[in-house]
Amino acid sequence: MSASALARALRAYVRHAPGSVGKARLVGSFLDEHLRTHPVRTTVRLRSGDKVGVTTSDVIQRYQYLFGEWEPNLSAFLRDRLRPGDTFIDVGAHRGAFSLLASHAVGPHGRVVTIEPSPQFHNDLTAAATANHRTNIRAVRSAASDTHGTLTLYLEDPANLGHTTAVRPRHVHTAFDVPTAPLADLISRPELATTRVIKIDVEGAEAAAIRGLLPALAHLRDDAELVVEVTPRLLAKQGESAADIIDTLREHGLYAYTLTNDYDPATYPRAMRRPQPPARCNETPKDMTDLVFSRTNADGLTLGR
Repeated sequence: MSASALARALRAYVRHAPGSVGKARLVGSFLDEHLRTHPVRTTVRLRSGDKVGVTTSDVIQRYQYLFGEWEPNLSAFLRDRLRPGDTFIDVGAHRGAFSLLASHAVGPHGRVVTIEPSPQFHNDLTAAATANHRTNIRAVRSAASDTHGTLTLYLEDPANLGHTTAVRPRHVHTAFDVPTAPLADLISRPELATTRVIKIDVEGAEAAAIRGLLPALAHLRDDAELVVEVTPRLLAKQGESAADIIDTLREHGLYAYTLTNDYDPATYPRAMRRPQPPARCNETPKDMTDLVFSRTNADGLTLGR
């Protein structure tokens, strides 16, 4: 049996077999590296039921091929929080992994607003929404910031398309200019009034995105929550910090919780079976971290309501 045929067989076991016995070892010792260096281009069905095209040289698409999902703890959090009729705001939507999931959760009377500046990702997202008949998604091609203007985005590693950032890396693979606007201007008042979760993943631009959202916070529901990926290293290069974000949102009545997000593929089988809920953030993150901001003041937030 060739290595590629073996990889297809093992991937089928990892993706479809019940339980998690042996899956972490298969992924960590062979499948992840093989699929990275021997890319598969195909269409896969996600756990949400949607079909998307993937190329496994990219880490996000590789994990979708292997597991049918990206970031299982965040995916579980969104499934738990979103209900029919809700609105989900996906800032830094990439190719729409969370937008498609949310589209099912909020139902035909709910709304999903995707905010994505990259022309390629925006086109991929809208194509996926159309192909999967997701009619409740409104796609906005813009970067979230605190001003109206233009911003240059950079891609350093074509094997990690999700790491497209406004902070210029040492080695630039691709650069392109995009429009910027404050989040408060990109989201309509009816959308704000029904928003349950706002997810912000903007690779170092999160401080500016939060500042652009502040005027809208008063119009959100009391149970609205934010999920923000903070990147201390990239923030520091701009004179910003995760502590500034935490303090600013705390001044607006929002408490910070840490949501585990481990990019080691060997952790995925277990995380998908037993997702971890957010725990109180007691220390300012020093590394890239997903933070949930909620008006609930507790030791942790619960899943499985």
